[in-house]
Amino acid sequence: MKKVIVLGGGMVGSAMAIDMAKKHHVLLTDINSEPLKKAKEKCNSLNILELDVNEEETLKETIQNFDLVISAVPGFLGFKTLKNIIEAKMNVVDISFFPENSLELDELAKEKGVTAIVDCGVAPGMDNVILGYYNEKYKLTDFECLVGGLPKVKKWPFCYKAPFSPIDVIEEYTRPARYVEHGQLVTREPLTDCDFVEFEKVGTLESFNSDGLRSIIYTMPHIPNMKEKTLRYPGHVEYIRVLKESGFFDDDTINVNGVEVSKIDFTSKMLFKEWKLGEKEEELTVMRVSLKGLNEKGENVEIVYDLHDEFCNDTNTSSMARTTGYTATAAANLFLEGLFSETGVFPPELVGKHEVCFNYFMNYLKERNIHYTKTVREIPEKVK
Repeated sequence: MKKVIVLGGGMVGSAMAIDMAKKHHVLLTDINSEPLKKAKEKCNSLNILELDVNEEETLKETIQNFDLVISAVPGFLGFKTLKNIIEAKMNVVDISFFPENSLELDELAKEKGVTAIVDCGVAPGMDNVILGYYNEKYKLTDFECLVGGLPKVKKWPFCYKAPFSPIDVIEEYTRPARYVEHGQLVTREPLTDCDFVEFEKVGTLESFNSDGLRSIIYTMPHIPNMKEKTLRYPGHVEYIRVLKESGFFDDDTINVNGVEVSKIDFTSKMLFKEWKLGEKEEELTVMRVSLKGLNEKGENVEIVYDLHDEFCNDTNTSSMARTTGYTATAAANLFLEGLFSETGVFPPELVGKHEVCFNYFMNYLKERNIHYTKTVREIPEKVK
């Protein structure tokens, strides 16, 4: 058994700690005691500790003597925390969705002899793993990922519940969306290019531009067309755009009766109650990863991986925690078993490109009843 420390005891962090505790000695940490107590009630073998990752020296001291760190801190703390972990010469799997480019830490990780697997959730995460695997086998021309976490019960007006903090969700709605078209990097406003897409078990969903390509912009520059879009129930985008255009997501402050109030902090607190996902509230995760290109025979094909996952009643674990967290714990176990040991910063496409790693991810998730359904079809040549 190995020793693993998990930073962040939220919905995803606690699910990862409980999963890792099946094979390893696990210490789960968080700045607040409440989520730690809840996780301990679910899994008595967990060790728990209150820890503020902003206290750099305490963090570096605490993570020493572990075989692996798993970081599940909020996005705004992610890059700084990852850098501190690497500086402490600790191997790490990271799922924090931070705006900075993780590849900027690659040189530091190599210098410290550290393996850092980053962006290791569902998306970014498993979509990258799939892309990395097929990029080795096919000459790809197109990559598209459609993904969203949704409540089973639609509650007006937003028809949405957040499995993580509203401020991280708002980041998706405000960060400029980058995609690649005909080999050129294009930047668009988020919440644009809305399309309706049909999914067998859910019905019609709305897709819109979001900044989800992240590392593959740099690691897969040879693929001419790449796009990631977020999925929500129809109507959600319009309400969000009303808030955005009205200034509710702005970073500046407003004076209310002599008190300076941050607009985005106010909005986040208002939405927290509306968007907070109940501990046993049923929700689902939907993802469709589409790849186009030439296979080994020179045939033009499209490969589609579909994911439909729902809240697990047996373990009271949300679908988003399962699909995100268990991708990261797959990477963690894969590393601890010695199947991947290169030093540097590695987004999932650079891990999934190895067939043994790709198969490990797929089998690990399948064992936890998370199933990716694969469809392949030949694309007929256009009539000239």
